[in-house]
Amino acid sequence: MLLIKNGNVMDPKSGLDQVCDVLVEGKKILKIGQNLEASDAQVLDASGLVVAPGLVDIHVHFREPGQTHKEDIHTGALAAAAGGFTTVVMMANTNPTISTVETLQEVLESASRENIHIKSIATITENFDGQHLTDFKALLAAGAVGFSDDGIPLESSKVLREALIEARKNKTFICLHEEDPGLNGILGFNEHIAKEHFNFCGATGVAEYSMIARDVMIAYDAKAHVHIQHLSKAESVKVVEFAQKLGAQVTAEAAPQHFSKTEALLLTKGSSAKMNPPLRLESDRLAVIEGLKSGVISVIATDHAPHHADEKNVADITKAPSGMTGLETSLSLGLTYLVEAGHLSLMELLEKMTVNPASLYDFNAGFLAEEGPADITIFDPKADRLVSEHFASKAANSPFVGEELKGQVKYTICDGEIVFQA
Repeated sequence: MLLIKNGNVMDPKSGLDQVCDVLVEGKKILKIGQNLEASDAQVLDASGLVVAPGLVDIHVHFREPGQTHKEDIHTGALAAAAGGFTTVVMMANTNPTISTVETLQEVLESASRENIHIKSIATITENFDGQHLTDFKALLAAGAVGFSDDGIPLESSKVLREALIEARKNKTFICLHEEDPGLNGILGFNEHIAKEHFNFCGATGVAEYSMIARDVMIAYDAKAHVHIQHLSKAESVKVVEFAQKLGAQVTAEAAPQHFSKTEALLLTKGSSAKMNPPLRLESDRLAVIEGLKSGVISVIATDHAPHHADEKNVADITKAPSGMTGLETSLSLGLTYLVEAGHLSLMELLEKMTVNPASLYDFNAGFLAEEGPADITIFDPKADRLVSEHFASKAANSPFVGEELKGQVKYTICDGEIVFQA
């Protein structure tokens, strides 16, 4: 038994927001209330801390199989727990890609040995070929929770429509990485800073929002659900909003880096700030925040993308891989750039990091309730935290190293067990 005493218990699903106790037995929450006692329970004093549902991240890269010098499922799970996450969804751009039942089963077997809940999606097309759909029905039966060719956009509108129809038929949805290669230059650099400081064509805004426009309208026609990953442009938010008002089944996520920083970070942090889609303009950052405030963007997801230091620290920044570690800074970035900045309430931030992503996949997660799962995050929302290069992840490719942020995870509890303690 575990008894969490005197914490500010916050549950976005029910609206509960009060100082009380939480009693855990086994993998479930037994009781939420005032002045709870249990003589045989381990007691955690949460005075002055927030007790929230375990965080849920629907977009992580754990690099297994084939790229485990960057990260593996075990170190990814450790990073997740350190960041307050109890449920994550892995992307499929591994080597080999998660395109077959055999590879999926291998990955899920590895994931089952960890002490947090790790799910996996499968690819939309075979080995990211952009042409041949994978066996949606078989992959779902084997445990896949969804489909994405994340990292590579689906260029063929015909294949996209076929994938949407197949997803609808199987009562699932597809997630899309939206960057039209024909409209882009060198990825990882926003077009403005690419031209002004690096003298080449970078990643254009139109490459993102034109592809989103195409895809949400095809989804509208197909009466299928499409989820837009890590959108970064002001126009992208408007396009998603338009499609939603039209009645299309469109959801969207934003990554913490895109509501926290702009392209200028490349000049001080170099390849650590290189990512796809790239950091954009201040007007884009504010538009992403407005999308989160309005609910057009319902989910915050990290796009946790660890890389080995040698890969990032190359002389030619254009040769460095794109992406940053995100699990261990996500909550702090939300607290700093959304809550402390006055854009979202703490409850609204938690909603986008717990119940909303869980509901998208129909996970039994993201909420606190009696008889509900004992997946809990306890954190200090006001603590000052200097981000160090010492991560639980194998990788430290974060442009936020050296920055002082708000918030510190104190405990992460999954299935009633403490899986992280600061």
